[in-house]
Amino acid sequence: MRLLIFLSILVFGLNPNAVTSEKSTFTVALDGSGDFKSIQEAINQCQSFPYEKFTIFIKNGVYKEKIKVHEWNSNLQLIGESQEKTIITFDDHFKKINLGRNSTFFTYTMLVEANDVLLKNLTIENSLGEVGQAIALSVTSTRVSVVNCKLLGNQDTLYASGIGKQFYKDCYIEGTVDFIFGSATAYFENCQLHSKSDSFITASSTPKDVEFGFVFDKCKLTSNDKASKVYLGRPWRIYAKTVFLNCDLGKHILPEGWHNWSKPEAEKSAFYGEFQSTGEGSNANSRVKWSHQLSKKEAKSYTKKNILGEKSKSKIHWYENL
Repeated sequence: MRLLIFLSILVFGLNPNAVTSEKSTFTVALDGSGDFKSIQEAINQCQSFPYEKFTIFIKNGVYKEKIKVHEWNSNLQLIGESQEKTIITFDDHFKKINLGRNSTFFTYTMLVEANDVLLKNLTIENSLGEVGQAIALSVTSTRVSVVNCKLLGNQDTLYASGIGKQFYKDCYIEGTVDFIFGSATAYFENCQLHSKSDSFITASSTPKDVEFGFVFDKCKLTSNDKASKVYLGRPWRIYAKTVFLNCDLGKHILPEGWHNWSKPEAEKSAFYGEFQSTGEGSNANSRVKWSHQLSKKEAKSYTKKNILGEKSKSKIHWYENL
């Protein structure tokens, strides 16, 4: 047996002292009371492409780490002890990265590339302040759920992208310019979107043949004292799709609602809509003419099941029981 172990170490480079992922849960704690002190170290020790869910429980603390959930880390759950006190923070930004015109995409505090991931009870922050593009959370995969999380930043706080489907529930998301942007089909339920300056909330880049882009349902749009002239969105790409359903819009939302980003062609190709907006910023009659106030019949297609549902033999959909 000892010879077999020695040969395995020699041939495959196995570490006999490493923690294996045969268990179903790791615990991360800064004080050393868990399996790891580092979130990234715990992720790196997870089994690749597991058949069952694997949970990393993160105890309260401030973790200054740049986190990457690799493509092979599917079926992973990162669950914090509490939203307020389990904080993941980093301070990269466009000029600091300095990798050319696409430096924005390298600025993330956390990047999720794996499918079937759950983030819950976490604060994820890009802490550097108003210095230009600086992502807090970047999600480029599908069937990713973000539940009861705070996403803190300024410009480009949340990059919800790729061609997959994403679900954000009971989250607080703050920022300045285009602080929710990307190409994903993303459903936001009961979230607070907090504007910190006069700017734009969304900048979707929905692909041409995709039915839904960003959909916000029962969300509350708030602002600080610096923000009094805020647009609901502008098209990063000309086929952008963004719809607000049953949302409470603060007085900081401009009457025209939407901006074409100096792309007049987007007025014909993009789809921007609302259904039953309330609050001082609703102003349905003052919206730009190329936006849409949905009828009840049109709004019926914007259900969670229609937007996020996929063919599956399972009776429980991936976005349920979170």
